[in-house]
Amino acid sequence: MKIPLNRSETTTADEAAVLTSLRSGHQHGDGPFTKSCEKWFEENLGCARALLTNSGTDALEMAMLLAGIEPGDEVIMPSFTFVSTANAVALRGATPVFVDIRRDTLNIDEDLIESAITSKTKAIVPVHYAGIGCAMDRINAIAAKHNLQVIEDAAHASVANYGGKPLGSLGRMAAFSFHQTKNLSCGEGGALIVNDPGLIERAEILREKGTNRKAFARGEVDKYTWIDIGSSYLIPDFVSALLSSKLHRSRAITAARLRIFDRYNASLERFAYKGLLQLPHVPLDCQGNAHIFYMILPSPDIRDALQKALARDRIQASSHYIPLHSAPGAAGRTRVSGRMVVTDRVADTILRLPVYESLSFAEQSFVIEKVEAFFDGLTQSRMVSNRERELEMMP
Repeated sequence: MKIPLNRSETTTADEAAVLTSLRSGHQHGDGPFTKSCEKWFEENLGCARALLTNSGTDALEMAMLLAGIEPGDEVIMPSFTFVSTANAVALRGATPVFVDIRRDTLNIDEDLIESAITSKTKAIVPVHYAGIGCAMDRINAIAAKHNLQVIEDAAHASVANYGGKPLGSLGRMAAFSFHQTKNLSCGEGGALIVNDPGLIERAEILREKGTNRKAFARGEVDKYTWIDIGSSYLIPDFVSALLSSKLHRSRAITAARLRIFDRYNASLERFAYKGLLQLPHVPLDCQGNAHIFYMILPSPDIRDALQKALARDRIQASSHYIPLHSAPGAAGRTRVSGRMVVTDRVADTILRLPVYESLSFAEQSFVIEKVEAFFDGLTQSRMVSNRERELEMMP
């Protein structure tokens, strides 16, 4: 594509950091760059401990182990999320329980959570879609009332806030992703954020294949051995070096993306007023990070037509998740609480536009021009029916 959906940037500083790591002789896990990244998260989130992992998936799987999720347990989450959110639960023999999402933010609908709770419920996993925070005050209050754990899926949410607090700092634990598609990327990578100090010791053991090797490295024991279950969740230090370089310019990366996000919003707002699309909604108590810019279209046909029109001009636009409740892997492993009306409609009509740090003003102008031309043509050709125009696009 001339203009891809996303692009991972590599600067000379990134290259220098990786080269420094490669030349250091410490390429395996838990090296100086890994520790530097973990310190950055601990300082910026105020968390008890941050542990870098090979992926956000690893971080979620560790979180479920630490939360004591077992066969017979249930964990509440949205269906509109990546499969890792549910897999982390299913791998423990527990049941992901899906609830619908909000029409405005596409986050889990906090008003539907309590009706999904049973005697088997052990945790809630809010997913901060597109880097826009879930209603964490309400979710934490529900969790406290029912003695449940909250584990934030913050895969989209680096350098974003809710109520003035960083996303990832608001649950008992959180999981970040640094996949190539994310704002802060090292190709593959993740972080487990531990906000409960009582979980730190076991988290370190789980991450080190179930051994107390971390304590040994600190000189707290004279040898290390098998203590608990665990796996090899350590990220190579040269990969952490790339992430470390990205963290140093995380504010600049976020600011560049927000400028792109805001310009899309301002340029396409007139079509939202006409009911031709729904734009992202950032609540007043949230500060987003422009991880995704999406439009919700009036119908699947219009979404598909716009996607094809942009592709003809070599602009990559994309739909997003196939809802997990409708996926083949959900059969026999999950439970659905209530109807998935918003989830299904969003999945059928969402379209994401290109957002990345180096997207130029001219390139974005080209994207906006083509989107505007499509909608101007729709209006003139009466492709949008009265029924579609009357759809409630915003709350």
